[in-house]
Amino acid sequence: MLKRLSAAALGLVVAAGLAACGGDDGSGGGSDDGKITMGFAQVGAESGWRTANTQSIQESAKTDGITLKFSDAQQKQENQIKAIRSYIAQKVDVIAFSPVVESGWDTVLKEAKDAEIPVILTDRAIDSPDTSLYETFIGSDFVVEGEKAGEWLVKEYASSPGPVNIVELQGTTGSAPANDRKAGFADVIKADPKFTVIASQSGDFTRAGGKEVMEAFLKANPKIDVLYAHNDDMGLGAIEAIEAAGKKPGVDIKIITVDAVKDGMQALADGKINYIVECSPLLGPQLMDLAKKVVAGESIPKRVLTEETTFTQEQAVEALPTRKY
Repeated sequence: MLKRLSAAALGLVVAAGLAACGGDDGSGGGSDDGKITMGFAQVGAESGWRTANTQSIQESAKTDGITLKFSDAQQKQENQIKAIRSYIAQKVDVIAFSPVVESGWDTVLKEAKDAEIPVILTDRAIDSPDTSLYETFIGSDFVVEGEKAGEWLVKEYASSPGPVNIVELQGTTGSAPANDRKAGFADVIKADPKFTVIASQSGDFTRAGGKEVMEAFLKANPKIDVLYAHNDDMGLGAIEAIEAAGKKPGVDIKIITVDAVKDGMQALADGKINYIVECSPLLGPQLMDLAKKVVAGESIPKRVLTEETTFTQEQAVEALPTRKY
């Protein structure tokens, strides 16, 4: 049920709670200034993408005059659930969060629903069959991202007889982007038996994780043709491992990643990555617009997609000078 607040009710908003970047400011309250208060539970700061996402949300809240109560879950679901319960207790106007994993949210979101606080999912979806627990989901289509990665690979090796040995660096286990990027990619390449994923393991979306797992892949598999990494940071970590093993990234091992953050785009421009599927982190403006509509009782779409593209080496060189993240 959408929370409908009159102008008079908005004047009673309580602005107590968690301060920006996950702390408690200790003030215990706020002014009756008619502002919307949003509680946002972020996944963490595991990558350049996530840092840009956080900055976009914080800057957009400030621009739109929305009081933001921000928490960093450090990639732990229990921390996000604790933060959401804190926001419910503070009686914020709207709660938004990017779920660490897909499952296990029904109980806490039912608590928000019972408190008549609308919830917006950002960047990542949940697998609950009860879609009344949230107002909308804004973010990318991760399955399509995986499909785009697979389509480039199929085209790149169209004239090759094979076999093509692929290793995959998955994102955080159980997360929507990890599940969907894997599924989309697998669905595209399965039609041609020359493509084989010989190893697939989580690198937790981190550069360190990507490096560590790629080191293990290289030791266990003497012939690797392609690396598919679910984000740029893991791909960048893998590049370090590939170079340390005396191989040339982008040549000896073709690399496909997802995100298109500056460091990844630079590696693509340098020829160390071969193809990047974009996943934009700049969701702040759209999120604040949706929050204002939800609090005002307006109808909004259940699914809001972000517009994204793909990059080759030449396109990365062209885009880098004006890249915002």
